[in-house]
Amino acid sequence: MKIICIGRNYLDHAKELNSAIPKEPVFFLKPDSALLIRNRPFYYPEFSHDVHYEVELVLKIKRVGKNILEENANTYIDSIGLGIDFTARDIQRQCIKEGLPWEVAKAFDRSAVISDDFIPRENFSNLGKIEFHLNLNGITVQKGNSRDMIFNFAKLIEHVSRFMTLKMGDLIYTGTPAGVGPVKIGDRLEGFIGAEKLLDFKVK
Repeated sequence: MKIICIGRNYLDHAKELNSAIPKEPVFFLKPDSALLIRNRPFYYPEFSHDVHYEVELVLKIKRVGKNILEENANTYIDSIGLGIDFTARDIQRQCIKEGLPWEVAKAFDRSAVISDDFIPRENFSNLGKIEFHLNLNGITVQKGNSRDMIFNFAKLIEHVSRFMTLKMGDLIYTGTPAGVGPVKIGDRLEGFIGAEKLLDFKVK
């Protein structure tokens, strides 16, 4: 099982980080040890002082595919869940400054929060219009809609499958909208697709 994360897939988020707008999907990987399941607490890592939340729609792949065509790509989606890509922003900035890879800022243990519940693809009337949002201590801090993605689900699957074979159970974190920010010990995060709550956990 692979955890594939898409970067800079919402225009407003790329702008808020002063990042260039990508001409094709940008992706990186997290190990399975990064998964945080069952709404367990996120324990703030001792190696960072600036960990940020990034809420994302997550695709679960249902069958093996390589060099998948865009027009067939959505048939590889089993279901859609919600996740948070935690990022050690201070470490990421330093890695970027020094021209180094920044997996250390993204792929650390429990940095990939994932909902236990996934919604079957067939339950969505339009994959290009899925609303989601994140609350921090009861206040909405991120609001997104799949229609605002630079690259839609099908384009992401087509692109990633050019470079690596997708397999059953693979997860694709599809990018985060604007509004990312820091968490601190004691915070509560709640994530929603539409009105359905899929994430509810605390930072310890």
